[in-house]
Amino acid sequence: MADVLGHCPVCGDQLRVTRLACPTCHTAIEGNFTLGRFQILSPEQLAFLEIFIKNRGIIREVERELGVSYPTVRNRLDDLIRALGFEVREEAEPERETVDEAARRRTVLEQLSRGELNAEQAIKLLMR
Repeated sequence: MADVLGHCPVCGDQLRVTRLACPTCHTAIEGNFTLGRFQILSPEQLAFLEIFIKNRGIIREVERELGVSYPTVRNRLDDLIRALGFEVREEAEPERETVDEAARRRTVLEQLSRGELNAEQAIKLLMR
């Protein structure tokens, strides 16, 4: 049996189900039903979802199976999240160490290596 199409092959709009039928007793229900979230996904999105689930969401494994980079996997995952009707949360940018902070830390580590500071003093300075 063929899968249910989620989008009209002519105009691309979302399709609706108007008739449900039981193959055993031949009961039919007519109306206007929406498709579930997964039926509206494109074949490419469904294939990605299957691979993602099969690999338990481990992006490294998805990368390997698809032969694509981390950003490509993330982009496909974000597209899938949007297609399912959810908002994609932007990750916070990791704080970047300022040049001054990096220089200060490097100085402390150099002083430690020359024996000018002991480990405890270095830790206190680095924790500031």
